Amino acid sequence: MVHNYLWHLICFIKVNSINNIRQEDLMTVIPMTVIPMKCIQTSFVLLALATTLGVNAADDMKIRLATTTSTYHSGLLDFLLPEFKKDTGYNVDVLAAGTGKSLRMGQNGDVDLVMTHAPRAEAKFVDAGYGVQPRQLMYNDFVLVGPKADPANVDANNIVKALNDIAASNATFISRGDDSGTNKKELGLWSQAKMQPNFAGYKAVGQGMGPTLNMASELQAYTLTDRGTWLAYQSKLDLKIAAQGDQRLFNPYQVILVNPSRYPEINYQGAKAFSDWLVNPKAQTMINSYKRNGEQLFVANAKS
Repeated sequence: MVHNYLWHLICFIKVNSINNIRQEDLMTVIPMTVIPMKCIQTSFVLLALATTLGVNAADDMKIRLATTTSTYHSGLLDFLLPEFKKDTGYNVDVLAAGTGKSLRMGQNGDVDLVMTHAPRAEAKFVDAGYGVQPRQLMYNDFVLVGPKADPANVDANNIVKALNDIAASNATFISRGDDSGTNKKELGLWSQAKMQPNFAGYKAVGQGMGPTLNMASELQAYTLTDRGTWLAYQSKLDLKIAAQGDQRLFNPYQVILVNPSRYPEINYQGAKAFSDWLVNPKAQTMINSYKRNGEQLFVANAKS
């Protein structure tokens, strides 16, 4: 009989949540004449402990990844993560926020690792002691896209000349303006063009790559995008590639672990398992095989 009542007690606690149960509620489940309150309270504490341990075990199998929006909007992570879970049992919570915000989340210890594409910012992140074990993962390139009529008549092979063409004609240019890797690259290219993007047609919108592309299409404007997101979105847009192929448009991605010495509470083991998996031959082959509209989006280049 005692065992039956204890079983009912456990079920009652699970259904009603430990934090919401009062002592008098327990009397509706188990009479004092059957089991003394001291025994009930002991069982209650043990169940609470077991529940807490269960939550901690679940947290150990969860990895928090902060990443540039291109790996998310392109669909690459949706392609990779189910296979990673199948191989390891880990779940990955993806926070797609652009490179600048992703590195700040790593700097604050809010995530376990980052996947980004801004080499200078990444180097500062590691040199400052916030990140460890940076690994090159893959690359693609940036492309300048714009109206099919090409009102600025941009140079299709020289990105610096193309930006000067846009500014000289006062054509509309939509900048992400969000401190992302793409935004950092764009500002660096304006700097190489030896000009400040302060012409009337320049608009910084503070948005991710997908919304920026949609806005450029609606306004018939130019914008800089990574090729992966472009290929994922191009069928929905009234735009074309205006300039590409310049070596200055190279776009490398890295995966970097957050430093466990600075933030001991992070899931370092899970993050390392994911980083190790991403650079292994299986994942690298998957990255190379990922295509949208028949075109490869990323080129895997992890060092063995």
